[in-house]
Formats: sequence, structure tokens, C-alpha cells
Amino acid sequence: MAPFIVRRSTGESIWKIGTGNPGMDNVMANIGKKEGILVLLGDILKTLLGLALAFALFGKELGRETLYWSGFGCILGHNFLFWTKGKDRKGVTVTCTWLILLMPIRGTAFCILGGVVTVLTGYLPLEAVLIPAIALPFAAWKLGTEAVVFIALGEFVMLSRHYRDIARIFCGEEVCKFRGN
Repeated sequence: MAPFIVRRSTGESIWKIGTGNPGMDNVMANIGKKEGILVLLGDILKTLLGLALAFALFGKELGRETLYWSGFGCILGHNFLFWTKGKDRKGVTVTCTWLILLMPIRGTAFCILGGVVTVLTGYLPLEAVLIPAIALPFAAWKLGTEAVVFIALGEFVMLSRHYRDIARIFCGEEVCKFRGN
């Protein structure tokens, strides 16, 4: 979605703007708030459509398992696009959308908590790895082993996409987005 929005707004390729990441953060920082919000909404809609299609096709047979499999599939599909060779995708919005659909009240609360951590620290990568991590104990308590496995896999993907950024935070090299550091 971001490549189309950026191309339409600027005539440029998203891969050449800012960090080159097609995510909301880069688009909002380098193109504008309206375009960043459109990218966010596009990622949410893409995830909703993927989950709805999977549930329509397999929901009767698989029940709740459909949400586990299709949600994790959305995360993988978003993060490891073959035409980008798996680069420059972070998948935070897709992961959050999946967790909110999986557990609406608590998933929303976990995402809000992650946002608060980002605002307080200024570091976006912390939110990405924190949200699925704090969802794991609740999943173990309320949803069972299969949910824990899939959320842990989602956490693994978030760690694999953000470990360099997290390392830069600990080394004092990561740019603090909201506090002017």
C-alpha cells in the first residue's frame, strides 16, 4: 500500500525516501501525516481482509485455529514479501491488528501499553517487541497452548525484524523519535 500512496503523493519510490522502509513511521516522517495514516489503515485493512477470507473459507472446520494460522500467515506475508526479498518490512501494524482480533479487549490494551512505552521512551522498536511479549502470559492463561505457540512465533518475527534497532538502543545509537535525542 505504501509504495502506491507515496508514488501518488510524491512521484517518488518509497524505497528511496527516508529510511526506505514502507511503513507508517517512515511515510509519516518523510511524506506527511495523511499519507502515514493511509499506510496504517491500508495495513489494518489488508490484515482484516486476510483474516476474514481465511475465516470464511476455513472457519467452520478450524474454528478459532483459523485466526491463529491466518494471522501468523498475514505477519509472514507482510514481513517477507518475495518482491522485496524480505527486506525493510517490520509488520507492527499487522501484528497488532491480529492480536486485537484474537483478544479484542486485552489485545487493544497491550497495543495501547506498547504505544505508551513508545511515547515515554521515544523508541519505536520497543513497542514492536513488547506487545506480543506481554500478550504471551494472557494467551497462556486464557487461550491455551496453540495460541501461545502462534503468539510466540509472532514475537520471534518481531524480534527478527527489530533486533538491530534494539541493539542500537542499548548501544546509544538508535534515534529517539519523540524526545529530540
